[in-house]
Amino acid sequence: TAGALCSGPRLKKCLLRTFPVASWLPRYSIRENALGDFISGISVGIMQLPQGMAYALLAAVPPVFGLYSSFYPVLVYFIFGTSKHISLGTYAVLSVMIGGVTERLAPDSDFMVWDNVTNSSMVDTTVRDAERIKVAAAVTFLSGIFQVIVLGLVQFGFVVTYLSEPLVRGYTTGAAIHVIVSQLKYTFGINPVRHSGPLALIYTVIELCYLLPQTNIGTLVVSIVAIVGLILAKELNSYLGKKLPVPIPVELIAIIVATVISWQVDVEGKYGVDVVGLIPSGLQPPVFPEVSLFGQVIGDAFALSVVGYGIAISLGRIFALKYGYKVDSNQELVALGLSNSFGGIFQCFAISCSMSRTLVQESTGGKTQIAGALSAIVILFITLWIGALFEDLPKAVLAAIIYVNLHGMMKQFLDIPLLWRTNKIDMMVWVVTFILTVLLNPDLGLAAAIGFSMLTVIFRTQLPKYSALGRVPNTDIYRPLENFNQVRNVPGILIFRSSATLYFANAEMFQDALGRKSGIDITKALSAKKKLEAKKKRHEKKMAKDVKKAEKALKMNGVEQVESRLREKWKQQKEVAIIEVEAERDPSLLRTIILDLSTVNFLDTVGIKTLRNIQKDYEEIGVEVVLASCQSNVVEHLETGGFFNDKVTKSCLFNSIHDAVLHFSASTLEVKPFIIY
Repeated sequence: TAGALCSGPRLKKCLLRTFPVASWLPRYSIRENALGDFISGISVGIMQLPQGMAYALLAAVPPVFGLYSSFYPVLVYFIFGTSKHISLGTYAVLSVMIGGVTERLAPDSDFMVWDNVTNSSMVDTTVRDAERIKVAAAVTFLSGIFQVIVLGLVQFGFVVTYLSEPLVRGYTTGAAIHVIVSQLKYTFGINPVRHSGPLALIYTVIELCYLLPQTNIGTLVVSIVAIVGLILAKELNSYLGKKLPVPIPVELIAIIVATVISWQVDVEGKYGVDVVGLIPSGLQPPVFPEVSLFGQVIGDAFALSVVGYGIAISLGRIFALKYGYKVDSNQELVALGLSNSFGGIFQCFAISCSMSRTLVQESTGGKTQIAGALSAIVILFITLWIGALFEDLPKAVLAAIIYVNLHGMMKQFLDIPLLWRTNKIDMMVWVVTFILTVLLNPDLGLAAAIGFSMLTVIFRTQLPKYSALGRVPNTDIYRPLENFNQVRNVPGILIFRSSATLYFANAEMFQDALGRKSGIDITKALSAKKKLEAKKKRHEKKMAKDVKKAEKALKMNGVEQVESRLREKWKQQKEVAIIEVEAERDPSLLRTIILDLSTVNFLDTVGIKTLRNIQKDYEEIGVEVVLASCQSNVVEHLETGGFFNDKVTKSCLFNSIHDAVLHFSASTLEVKPFIIY
């Protein structure tokens, strides 16, 4: 099918778009890029080792599967990805989301066995871990399918545009709290009961507080020493950053030192410190995920696909803008989706890009995804030959690495005072997203946060700012009268603008605001018209009687006397009618309303009906209503919505406000009051 659709030059273009590596790899400059990519690839690969093992704990799977997740998906992205700088691999937020799924579907309570030696029940970790690996692989594979088919091929990637920056930063900060709480059990050496669903974090914290007296002192000491050492080393790294060609691999040094000390001291046997345990050498054979699990993880998979893509495309665009190239958003979806679906077959868990690794990849000279491929080769080397050396690594050290790596996310709390000063609605989105993520867990929290963000958009369009515009003297510029001192009102003309589009949610408020700005209570004006029409009928009946009386008087009096009396009577009644109407509306103030629709980008049936009613009502009291600055699609909506007819033609449309003003200012028609007679 692809060959039939893409033949000749089209086939080449199709292949280059599907496999971006084929477009840049043949033109790869060894002289310009090789050294930087080599150094960058080695540096990132060294970072992938501790981060992969640590984030595997977040996903509630054995640490070695974090190494697999840093290998297979990275190679797939090398072939299909379009960003030159992002570093794909394990990511804390996605890992904790997967951990929530694995522990929900494979809790410890399902794998309790009786130990005849201790006469107590214990968890069969081997069987439990095997089941959790199946769950993680299933949700990862399904999230990849969502990214490729639902979001990528259908080009549904625009859904990520609803993830605004305040929402993403509030969400990642809330997820970081989940990450921290999930690792406290490794810091204190305790085993709290796993809670799931809304408020699970609160229940977990309460459970942790209850178990604090059971803290393993050896584990706590290891944690404190590791955290303090990592913080000091990171600060030293920052201080010497400009002087060193590559950053010091702090995390790698930490796990090497911790592993050696743990092995020499035997912290597991003497102090009961939990260690990583068996790390099998080699790679896992491919296994298709269990289809029976898909129905239980479909919601989690979709959330993973959206969050993973949102983080990756945000970072990708930042570096693409910095270095002057383009990132194809839909191709990125396909690349991430294939990375996850392929990784799920090899028992990896969902991946995205990491800010810390990406910054290292860029700062150490990485210019292409060759650096990413080299980092994968480093992980492959470690997995095949070196991984078993880290079996004595304390899990508390991996938890410490996670804590220290989250300092960037914790700094996002500083967004709150900044947003308070710049945009309070964005600040509200940040805070509410954070609270919802903490209370409802990352999956439900994301859905609720997107819903709240949409509500803020609706409220902002439902409550827009309405303005009466005036003209800057001797120009064709029109600005709100209340905001500019030099703007002057155009005599006899009201120029009305809404700051938002016109649709069902704000149509009634649009009419009310127009009435306030025009100074005309249209309901009272129309009511006065009806009263005058009724008075007209009464006057007509009375005049009919007067005519009959006049006919009789003609027989008795002279013609001139009768005509004089009738003329005087008509004049009196006419003056009374004019005075009553002018009491409702002074025609010298307003004769034309120009509706500026430049901010309107669509019209629904309610909006069209509102414009039709406005034009009809004001026309009835002698005020002409016209539309200015309509976008072409708005005109199409007016046509299909039946706005135009024999009485209302396209002559009421003007290309700009100034065109309409010139038209009515140059009119030679006098201001005519509305008169019944």
